[in-house]
Amino acid sequence: MEDLSISELFGLLAGLLCISAFFSASETAMMAINRYRLRHAAETGHRGALLTLSLLNQTDKLLGVILLGNNLVNIAAATLATIISIRLFGDSDLALSLATLLLTFLILVFSEVTPKVLGASYPERVAYPAGYVLTPMLKLAYPVVWFVNLFVQAILRLLRIRQPEPGHGSRLGLEELRSVVLESSGMLPREHHRILTNLLELEDITVDDVMMPRSQIESIDLSDDAGRIRQQVATSHHTRLVVYDGSPDKLLGILHLRRSLHALSGEELDMEQLRESLEEPYFVPAGTPLFTQLHNFQTSRRRLALVVDEYGELQGLVTLEDLLEEMIGEFTTHAPSGIGSIRQDKDGTWLVEGTVQLRYLNRKLGLSLPLEGPKTLNGLLLEQFEDIPEAGVSIKLGNVPVEIVQTQDRAVRMARIYLPGQIDTPTGSSEPVNESSI
Repeated sequence: MEDLSISELFGLLAGLLCISAFFSASETAMMAINRYRLRHAAETGHRGALLTLSLLNQTDKLLGVILLGNNLVNIAAATLATIISIRLFGDSDLALSLATLLLTFLILVFSEVTPKVLGASYPERVAYPAGYVLTPMLKLAYPVVWFVNLFVQAILRLLRIRQPEPGHGSRLGLEELRSVVLESSGMLPREHHRILTNLLELEDITVDDVMMPRSQIESIDLSDDAGRIRQQVATSHHTRLVVYDGSPDKLLGILHLRRSLHALSGEELDMEQLRESLEEPYFVPAGTPLFTQLHNFQTSRRRLALVVDEYGELQGLVTLEDLLEEMIGEFTTHAPSGIGSIRQDKDGTWLVEGTVQLRYLNRKLGLSLPLEGPKTLNGLLLEQFEDIPEAGVSIKLGNVPVEIVQTQDRAVRMARIYLPGQIDTPTGSSEPVNESSI
């Protein structure tokens, strides 16, 4: 050191600060890098990504070599700053104190905060090149790092702290995965994002949310005359029909029209052959999550299930197509059914049948009607009114004005929905708008 000039000492000090900055930036970048993007880059054969992934699989040794190098450099910089201070100002306590404060400022700004911010902002750009340097360093300093880690492991055991397995912290649960998908809406195609979101929500949606209610199930009563049964089969929009005998509570099975043509093709309806062609009904309990039911359909090789409550009473019918529509949206060729219709009027309002499901209504109109209680618009309106409303009465569900257009058979048959911001209150209401608390 005595042979070096002051300018050379300053240059050496600047070099040590740069090396310290490298270790600081590398440490932050290694810890901040996206593990999934890193694995993808490694699978494509990126050399820097492969080295970085190998280092992160042994985090304790990686941190050991980074901190070992960083501390050695910082201590060397402190020693060099002391030498420079003595050369310039002599062995003065004041000069040494000022040199310490100045070096602390330089290390903090140029070797800690700035490089760490850069490492956190651009982890891939910093971590991949750093992998080429840290990998051989770890091999050279492995005995020292291993010796230091002996004491680290001993301290962790004394504190009863178990070290997680490599990669454990980067594993995603269902909720974390859902957050990742929601946050990536700007990076994925719109349709892909919607399908992924719907798929993750299958565990939160039950068959009750998508089933066709019992009163709207198209069924055949074998106690009817043959002509009526033939007419029902000829005009049916479905390939599978529920069959009962005398009462809907006396279910006999499911009629697959394609497999029962022999019983329906003759001049006289062969009731015996028709009964023999029935499939055994497949029952599922109400409240079954859609994801579970999708798996059940796959394992049982069924496409249709009858939903029953805790007392065994039939509540509705759910099909494989209903589950698929929850994931990918409506099919373009949808057979007429009892799920209810929705259409836009000339004034921009929407005429909605009471049997329309709230989930479909929210998705179609971009609303946020509650889904925890009733499943249909009629059920929600009856719950809010606590009575059978008359035509012309209006209510406000949150910020959505709804006008009752028609009621029939103790239910709301048709309602008019005014989208938020479209109009303040429905015109022509016979009563003031009721501000609902939902």
